Amino acid sequence: MRRSLGARGALFLILAVLLGAAGKLQLLEVEEYATAAKNNRLRPLMIHAPRGTIYDRHGQVIAENVPAYQVLLMPGKPDSMNAQIKRLQPVLGITEAQIDYARKRWLRQRHLPMMLLSDASPEVVARLEESRSQFPGVLLFEYAKRRYPAGSAVAHFIGYVSEINQEQLADSTRYKGYSQGQWIGQQGLEKQYEGLLGGSPGINYLEIDAMGRIKRWLPEELGVPAIPGKDLQLHLDLDLQRFIQGLFPKKFNGAFVALDPQTGGVLAYYSEPSYDPNLFTGGISTANYNALRDDPDKPLIDRVAGSTQPPASTWKLPVAAMALEEKVIRGDEVMPIPCTGGMTYGRYARCWEPKGHGRVDLIRGIAMSCDVYFYQVGIKLSLKRYLETGTRLGYQKRTGIDLPTEVRNIFPEDVEWWQKRMGYTPKDNEVLSMAIGQGPVTMTPLKMAHLFSAMARSDGKALAPRLAMGVAKDSVTLDLGISGETIEWLRKGMRRVIAPPIGTAMLTRIPYWDFMGKTGTAQACARCPLTDHAWFVGMGGPAGKDPEIVAAMFLQHGDHGWLASDYVAAAVNFYLNRKYGRPFEVWPTARQRFPRGLYVDQNWLYSPVVDPIPGVGWPQTAVQSRGRPAPRPPAPRTDTGPRLLGTPVDTPRR
Repeated sequence: MRRSLGARGALFLILAVLLGAAGKLQLLEVEEYATAAKNNRLRPLMIHAPRGTIYDRHGQVIAENVPAYQVLLMPGKPDSMNAQIKRLQPVLGITEAQIDYARKRWLRQRHLPMMLLSDASPEVVARLEESRSQFPGVLLFEYAKRRYPAGSAVAHFIGYVSEINQEQLADSTRYKGYSQGQWIGQQGLEKQYEGLLGGSPGINYLEIDAMGRIKRWLPEELGVPAIPGKDLQLHLDLDLQRFIQGLFPKKFNGAFVALDPQTGGVLAYYSEPSYDPNLFTGGISTANYNALRDDPDKPLIDRVAGSTQPPASTWKLPVAAMALEEKVIRGDEVMPIPCTGGMTYGRYARCWEPKGHGRVDLIRGIAMSCDVYFYQVGIKLSLKRYLETGTRLGYQKRTGIDLPTEVRNIFPEDVEWWQKRMGYTPKDNEVLSMAIGQGPVTMTPLKMAHLFSAMARSDGKALAPRLAMGVAKDSVTLDLGISGETIEWLRKGMRRVIAPPIGTAMLTRIPYWDFMGKTGTAQACARCPLTDHAWFVGMGGPAGKDPEIVAAMFLQHGDHGWLASDYVAAAVNFYLNRKYGRPFEVWPTARQRFPRGLYVDQNWLYSPVVDPIPGVGWPQTAVQSRGRPAPRPPAPRTDTGPRLLGTPVDTPRR
């Protein structure tokens, strides 16, 4: 009897516990388990936000979005997923390395689908569609893929887009709110303006059954819509950019940059050799990346703003500007020591011209690039004042361009610079090499264009270079502190650089425009067999007005600056002729036309250089091409439609 009562009590106790658990499940935890059941049948998928389109100054597309497909595998048991991957491998054409990478990514977020291909080719999409019934857990997911129609012409300033990496995800300051799988700008403008271009990703839901098979998309209103990024318009002229790429001599590495000195707008930005940024979209293959990384010409280097070189004789213009404003020289002053091929100041320093240049003033010193003249300018400044003034003017600073990878320029701030880096105190004659752009002075082509932009403006100031329109406020990042009189002296010298009979680029005159500039020939290294580097920085515009374009070109081992001068002249001529609606000529200079058998008006070519009248133009007596007096410049074009591109000329790469 007692045993029977004990058994009944135990039975009632067990029933009470079960009823209590059931009640808790139904009454208290029903919502939790319902949510869990819902999550087991729904799979969230990130919807990439369409990035903003990037346009050039005339409305031509530089970066856009095109439809593309990802191949996704729904999560499930590892054995089942591995079996599907093995069957998918020949259909998708993916390697074991790609599969291992996909697995590693998926293991960080196993509740999400595994991405097997980020950018499936049309052939893969077609094969997968044909065998769709064999792969019920595989999803072809359409998204907006980034594309750069101009390809290698824009690589070094546009950057590229790819998936955010773990290091970036850990940066909670810059990438707060970002998540794995999100695509971001990784270089160039795509990175600089990520917050503007990127938008915000959305979420859509897939319903699956217990076997992991896709049943249907849930209505979009049940998800989170993606917010598209905003568009961006640039100062850049895409036709000019393409023209420069086609014109660039491919046997040389180098750079070309053009600025509008009045606005700071970047009109062209090209580094050679280049690469196709479309290779990086969504993730570059190991083979392609290794090929770029191991290329001896280093195409990934941005030679416009990411690499410095000795500026050579182009540096004589900033030195002359310093000396004129410090009042240690006058524009009409003839230096006391004539150039006989060199001079002595603690050591013997040669001029580039062994025969010498005779007695030289500022204009002739610039036109002939006389080293002896500028040695004496440096001596008059003194090393101490030269360093103090250059540092105060910011010769060592970045230009402030709206790109994330601009490097600093090298300009010693004081004599301690040598002590810290080289372990000795410099002698006073160190200023000799620095006055002609050699020694511990290295500049980016962008910085040289920036310095000359200050000379192209009537106030001696240069605005921060800007690729994007209307985003950042205009700001002055260089003030040479030079007067209008100093600017006129410098321009008079530069006009004679490109004209006979004494200019170092004497066959680089172009008809109609007030074109001027400075050559530079930089030692590649001391006492070595390598060919020198070539520089030219030029500017041009309608006569009587401030220049409207400044362009700098650097050719590695280009031998002499006159070689670069022809390409700068062609680009300046291209830009101005199209801006003012004049007929376009691919080869405008005599040096380009003579070997091609093209007509050259030699009466104009060898006529004396005449400086234009400010606010008026060429004097009526000035000889123009074909012997005609210069007409008034026409009004500039105001349309923003696409322009026809001139015939590009290419040469074999060395």
